[in-house]
Amino acid sequence: MHRLRPFLLIHHRSLHQLQNAGPLCSHLKSRSVIRFSGPETIKFLQGLLTNDVRRPPRPEEKLDRTGSGPGRESGGSVEVFADVDRSVLDELLATFKKYRLRAKVDIENVAEDFSCWQRYGENLCGKTPAVEEPEAASVGWGSGADRSGSSAVHGSDIGWQWFKDPRLASLGFRGIFPSNTTPPLVEADKETDEENYLLWRLEKGVAEGSTEIPKGEAIPLEYNFAGLNAISFDKGCYVGQELIARTHHRGVIRKRLLPMKFLDNNGKEVEGKVAPGSEVINTTSGKKAGTVTTALGSRGMGVLRLDEAFKGSGSLTVEGQEDVKVEAIRPDWWPTEWFQEHQQHSAAA
Repeated sequence: MHRLRPFLLIHHRSLHQLQNAGPLCSHLKSRSVIRFSGPETIKFLQGLLTNDVRRPPRPEEKLDRTGSGPGRESGGSVEVFADVDRSVLDELLATFKKYRLRAKVDIENVAEDFSCWQRYGENLCGKTPAVEEPEAASVGWGSGADRSGSSAVHGSDIGWQWFKDPRLASLGFRGIFPSNTTPPLVEADKETDEENYLLWRLEKGVAEGSTEIPKGEAIPLEYNFAGLNAISFDKGCYVGQELIARTHHRGVIRKRLLPMKFLDNNGKEVEGKVAPGSEVINTTSGKKAGTVTTALGSRGMGVLRLDEAFKGSGSLTVEGQEDVKVEAIRPDWWPTEWFQEHQQHSAAA
């Protein structure tokens, strides 16, 4: 249980208000924590995940060729803490254990012992790395700095840390902390509801969890994982690699996850009128442009066909709600070539 203390509960503030509120912190109750441990932890995860798990968290920490760990005092064992979607925790645990076979790795549900937090906001993320958080790479929740917590895959009773979100710098900092303590750098008047972190992600166009990224349906490249430091194309085999590699090497992704604004016919933002699963129609072409995957207030995200999404201003509407316009937004973090490739493909067609 977290200590009871006063906190600021911000309900559905505008992005402008969130940006001006300074660094905010949210306890992500939608996330749970799994702990992997054992000498074959890295090797096990390397064969399942799209990313390259063997990349060392610190320059001085090297993993051997088998991925069996950096050879700590524990006899080469490694601990990895992963935050995952709480709603599919049991299913994830069952899946990991199914693939474990004889691998020397233990997989534990430690959701009661550890919690996931996010620290974010314009005043936090807009600074240079040197100014951003000078203590964020070294401060533990105990007293002073603790170097044992400087690895993103390892923690101790005095070394739990904040780490830069590996997806985008503008998302801020992510941390896993013991559930019976308050994380460092969390100001009492800046703790805020998790929905405001969702609003922050919506503006960036970054999906998270199985509700926003449907399991068994989502194609990682359409959800922009290649631009979010989530896929390695040269690490070797992993589950699902063939589909991802084939899609990547075709050269053109015709659909992508995009941030959205919901507007009335006068161009003013409207709240609460669009539900996830709503279809988006291009009224100019009469074709289906895509589907809304997430909605909160006047903001949302959806997977849209790029040739329909950017055809013309005001051409997108919600099916059955012609009075609700959809404005698709190209995130500023997108690689330039994504948009150029789409334009070249459209011209050739």
